[in-house]
Amino acid sequence: IAGPVREPEPISYVTLQEQRCVLSWFQGWTAAQRERFLQDLLGKAVPGKVCTLLDSLSTLQVKDKLPNIFECQLQEDRNHFLHMLEERDPEFVSHFYRSVAGTAGRD
Repeated sequence: IAGPVREPEPISYVTLQEQRCVLSWFQGWTAAQRERFLQDLLGKAVPGKVCTLLDSLSTLQVKDKLPNIFECQLQEDRNHFLHMLEERDPEFVSHFYRSVAGTAGRD
């Protein structure tokens, strides 16, 4: 039996402003700049599978505990950002999700 549906925590004002700023930049980026942004998003979404040189340095630590509340809040903020980005450019976000799915089974 499923429990009650939990409403997402409200996003902070500062985070919302930062996300709006990035979305504003995104509108003016070229296809090549958007592709670079996509690669950065992938590196953050699946850091153990898709990573740039800089990202790989931050993924060397081993985590053997459950995520803390801060990490959970960051995930909610990321999901909110992807939702806002999808409203602006659904094809880009679709391409992002296909790229994430394409990492399945990779080490």
